[in-house]
Amino acid sequence: MPEPAPLLLADIGGTRSRCALLRHGQLLHRQQLRNCEHASLAGLLATYLAGAGLSSAPRAALLAVAAPLPAVPDPDAGIRMTNIGWQFTPAMLAAALGLRQVTLLNDFAAQAWALPALAPGQLHPVGGGTGVAGAPQVVLGPGTGLGTAGLVDLDGRLAVVAAEGGHVTLPACDTAEARLVAQVRERFGHCSAERLVSGPGLTLLHELLHGEPGSDAATIGAAADAGDPRAAASLEQMFRFLGTVAADLALAFGARGGVYLAGGILPQHLERFTRSGFRERFMAKGRYRDYLSAIPTQVITAPTPGLLGLAEYARRNALAR
Repeated sequence: MPEPAPLLLADIGGTRSRCALLRHGQLLHRQQLRNCEHASLAGLLATYLAGAGLSSAPRAALLAVAAPLPAVPDPDAGIRMTNIGWQFTPAMLAAALGLRQVTLLNDFAAQAWALPALAPGQLHPVGGGTGVAGAPQVVLGPGTGLGTAGLVDLDGRLAVVAAEGGHVTLPACDTAEARLVAQVRERFGHCSAERLVSGPGLTLLHELLHGEPGSDAATIGAAADAGDPRAAASLEQMFRFLGTVAADLALAFGARGGVYLAGGILPQHLERFTRSGFRERFMAKGRYRDYLSAIPTQVITAPTPGLLGLAEYARRNALAR
């Protein structure tokens, strides 16, 4: 009997894309590619497939993309990615890659689908709390943007709510934060959470705090690790803002099952993040402090949770063989 064709999986972020093949429930040929080295999403995926050494080509693809998607799947719907200038339709991708079908998920919907597949060793707790079995869970995380999603149990059937929580208005919790938010509003007209809680947000935050424009997140993180107090202060402020946004999301979803933190920044600074003001800010909601204190907050440390989530979605929706 011939080997079944694999399913192409790809988690397409704003800066990097992670690709794999799914066959017999196993993730094979995992590879990370830099988006800036490819003119289009179709070109990036074609490059990956050309180097995968396939004996049988995939007939379908399941992709997680950092973009808002139509409420009802439509192969001809135009997709515009939020933090990179790629535009496409699922039908165009399928034709370019010789696939029968391309299915799209929001990138943080894929992160949410990963939650039931994560092992305890792939989670790093920040603070206390115990998740309530069957209660809603949320995932959010700063990377090129700030992604959010929720996972809910509907009488034993899991469902994911893809959200655009990174674009909610960022609240200030003291006068110093109010000044930062006001400066962002003056420059952009609106201060979303993503403006200051993301990789580019850390760059802007560092500029506003210290008058040093242009330092990217990696440079600021390296400087903090080397003992630069200004860089450390910028990270600390971003972590506190993240605590505020995470708590708002937890309250909105009733996420007593837990809050999970993903994205490319936090795993690189686990110790600093653990001892930061994130957890205290997360709990600082006045009368709802006890409610939030009971909710666990954990950083996802699995190297490719988006691919794990895509594999879980494929399994639950009979896309994989």
